Amino acid sequence: QVQLVQSGGGLVQAGGSLRLSCAASGSIVSASVMAWYRQAPGKQRELVALFTNSDNTNYGDSVKGRFDISRDNAKNAVYLQMNSLTPDDTAVYYCNMRILTTGRLLFTEYWGQGTQVTVSS
Repeated sequence: QVQLVQSGGGLVQAGGSLRLSCAASGSIVSASVMAWYRQAPGKQRELVALFTNSDNTNYGDSVKGRFDISRDNAKNAVYLQMNSLTPDDTAVYYCNMRILTTGRLLFTEYWGQGTQVTVSS
């Protein structure tokens, strides 16, 4: 069994910064794709940033130049540094990983529990 546990988030004023963390635990052999998504009220979940399985990074257009995704493979963790936040960044943020566990041949997708980020104007 694998669990993704998120931390960070909260309330910040526009222009401020926050850092989100997500760590996976369980019988993990390796993690490939690691990503952050977000979902604002009344909107669909959207990609914020991700590491591809070849370790390249992609960012959503609205966060390019402001957000930075990083990872620690030894800890099976992924981080999201969010700078120059605006009220439009207000959403529930979810981490996402594709993980290979012991005894399995295929990677399985897992999600974190979600964390609220609220940016006040």
